[in-house]
Amino acid sequence: MAFDFTEAEIQRYSRHILLPEVGGTGQAALKAASVLVVGAGGLGSPSALYLAAAGVGRIGLVDDDAVELSNLQRQILHTTQSVGTPKVESARARLEALNPGIVLETWPMRLTAETVDDLVSRYDLVCDGCDNFTTRYLVNAACVRAGKPLVSAAVQRFEGQLSTFHPARGGPCYHCLYPQTDGLADGLSCGEAGVFGAVTGVMGTLQATEALKDLLGLGTSLVGRLLMWDALSTRFTTITLQRDPTCPVCGAVNREISDG
Repeated sequence: MAFDFTEAEIQRYSRHILLPEVGGTGQAALKAASVLVVGAGGLGSPSALYLAAAGVGRIGLVDDDAVELSNLQRQILHTTQSVGTPKVESARARLEALNPGIVLETWPMRLTAETVDDLVSRYDLVCDGCDNFTTRYLVNAACVRAGKPLVSAAVQRFEGQLSTFHPARGGPCYHCLYPQTDGLADGLSCGEAGVFGAVTGVMGTLQATEALKDLLGLGTSLVGRLLMWDALSTRFTTITLQRDPTCPVCGAVNREISDG
């Protein structure tokens, strides 16, 4: 089977191509794939860097913030020189320097109920690393409606969480894990609670790993499981997640699977 790779691409991705589980076929699949990264911050930085380095052909970056000096302790896409510039533009420059052979699409905006469905529908998979529940619920619901896998990561202080949500595969959605209530608060932000910078690097890298596995169909997915990491005790814990058959977001999807 012939692959549409340049000589430079063969050299760039040679360590992937050497892996029997990836090979030329898998690398070609990554080249044809697209991922939307929600948030170009602490989680989105390592996630986007590894997705770009791996050769994911089209990456979308959505974030409405500008780079601040306090971001640089953990948001490794950005530099001191980029303080004051939109995060998506700073991220674009860094990712283009890393891998000029991929397509980068920037969306300098905050996702809303009016925009989220159109944006999610443009990509094969979504990596969510945003810092508020409102956006997480919007992204989750849009992924359920579009039937797209959602790899969701979160951090606070010295801890991180990661899961892949894809009700079409029989697992729960984000809403099943964290049922939304009218009085739900977003909790403490990094600016209020603090965050150990390297924790975002670990969780963002794990997020990219799970996204690449999903795109390639490798290994065991985190669908239906939640991975938790406590950096202070250096302990990973995985728990099984149960779907909510009455979930207002994915309940209909899960009922279709059960009935089928």
